[in-house]
Amino acid sequence: MELPEVVARFIETQNNLDSKSYVECFTDAAIVHDEGKMHNGKEEIRQWIEHANSEYQSSMKPLNYEESGANGVLTSEVSGTFPGSPIVLQFHLGLKDDLIDSLKVTG
Repeated sequence: MELPEVVARFIETQNNLDSKSYVECFTDAAIVHDEGKMHNGKEEIRQWIEHANSEYQSSMKPLNYEESGANGVLTSEVSGTFPGSPIVLQFHLGLKDDLIDSLKVTG
């Protein structure tokens, strides 16, 4: 499966639980929607992913990627220390200037 560089980095940094490098995949004004909450900008995204990494220790196994214009949908098997692991989630990505400008995680 061929992935844009930023999406490959996004997966790699998640699998390494590297919050600092994970945040660098996003634009300064990026927005993340996950578990019914919205996180605006790199600082809120950093806080969100650091909490998620410590709480869930999750890793991603990409199953499919589809792209249309500046939007992509990454389907991944996500496993970690959460009930029901592993689960398949979709990561709806808005891409801008080779970075992620928006992310919405759905089940």
